[in-house]
Amino acid sequence: MVSQASQRMLSDGMSPFSTPAGKSVLSTRSRFQEYQPLGVLQKLPDVANKTNDIENIDADIFTSVSAYGRKSCDIHSRLCAVTVCGANAEIKFTIPVGKLFTYELMRETFQNDFEPLSKLFAGRLYDDPMIFKCNRQNYPDLPEWLRFTQRHPYDNGFLYGTPVTPGRSTIEIYAINKRSYETARHILVIKVAAERILPYQAEFFIKLRDIEKVLPSTVQTEIKKDTERLWQTQTLSIINITNALDRGGRVPLPLGGHFEGVYVKVGSEMFFSECLQRVLKPEHQEQCASGAEVKVPGECNFCGIASNCITWCKTELFDLSVPVLPPPVPTMGSGILEDGGYFNPPESPPSRDYFPDYIVTVIVPLILAIILCSLLAYIMCCRREGVNQRNAKTDHIQLYHHHTILGNTDELRVMAGNRGIPGLPLSTLPMFNSRTGERASPLQSDSPSIPLIMAQHDPYSATLPRK
Repeated sequence: MVSQASQRMLSDGMSPFSTPAGKSVLSTRSRFQEYQPLGVLQKLPDVANKTNDIENIDADIFTSVSAYGRKSCDIHSRLCAVTVCGANAEIKFTIPVGKLFTYELMRETFQNDFEPLSKLFAGRLYDDPMIFKCNRQNYPDLPEWLRFTQRHPYDNGFLYGTPVTPGRSTIEIYAINKRSYETARHILVIKVAAERILPYQAEFFIKLRDIEKVLPSTVQTEIKKDTERLWQTQTLSIINITNALDRGGRVPLPLGGHFEGVYVKVGSEMFFSECLQRVLKPEHQEQCASGAEVKVPGECNFCGIASNCITWCKTELFDLSVPVLPPPVPTMGSGILEDGGYFNPPESPPSRDYFPDYIVTVIVPLILAIILCSLLAYIMCCRREGVNQRNAKTDHIQLYHHHTILGNTDELRVMAGNRGIPGLPLSTLPMFNSRTGERASPLQSDSPSIPLIMAQHDPYSATLPRK
């Protein structure tokens, strides 16, 4: 399946990599830029004065476009195969050392990879939530200088950072569609070239911004214009952008008007302006240390947008024009310590008597425990009045009544236990109901289901005969 851009170009009667008759190379370049998908940041080189075929253009540009093609097509040439057929082609960048690199992961670009036919035939446009996973190829994480941020699945992602050493990094970008759970893979090749570090740098703190709101190129241009007017120069470059949370800042409340804050570092070949040099004055540092509001002169306030205003007390200047001398190299000796005489060991400490500590720690708590146990035993055992003393103090009639109840209870228990034994005299069994006068059958008298006292069976019946 050919990409949408290639289909449009072929339908116009032209090859994606050949100049049609009667048209200049410049017009072909403008048409190619029209078909260039969103998110490819490479620009075609200036070939206005060239009359040769467009196939002489650097193949890296077509390779960057090939990430948006599909897998099946007719191979016209090597560049055609790379451009239209490459599903996992590389997007290449060459950036200098010490300059900010920003790459926006456009959801629209990956949406075309997920649903390419829906736009051509069905006419449906999806806006699926996506999350991005980025890592260095064959490694679990990104390079140490590169960071990634995405606030919400409906937002674009950003890769940003400042390289410090030359080299080459291959980044794998995986997009996960949260609606269909499809995945798409792009390859980003970043080549870092060596370049001279800017000698004069300044770092500003923007309080009313979040990191994902500063990374778009339009916002960076606004901040750059404000700092250029403050620096009084047009040769200014953004070196780094850092989230305040990465510098130890506090997480703001999830309310309107609360932001994380962003540190923006810029650099230039020109020395600092007079407004920036105010930061180094002792009066300014005293005001910031006391917590008082710093009054900025009118000629130093170049904040065009309120959300881009800087915090002067957190502004720092770095002068890298004077090279920092490295620490002296340690001298290598022979490896043998110098003779310092005989070693005189310290005297042993004086002897110490631990018996008082033993008495305080062990003996005293033990004696207290014995005294408390003895007191408790005396209260529990020796203070009881006893059965004889209790009976001597109790009235005789009350004692007789108590013993009678106990005796009757024991007798009833013995009689209840002997009811199931055959051969007992019928005199020990109930013969009639005292209320109704009905006699019980002797054959049923031995059943244990008949209660000994009828009041237990019928609690509302009277126990005495009626007159």
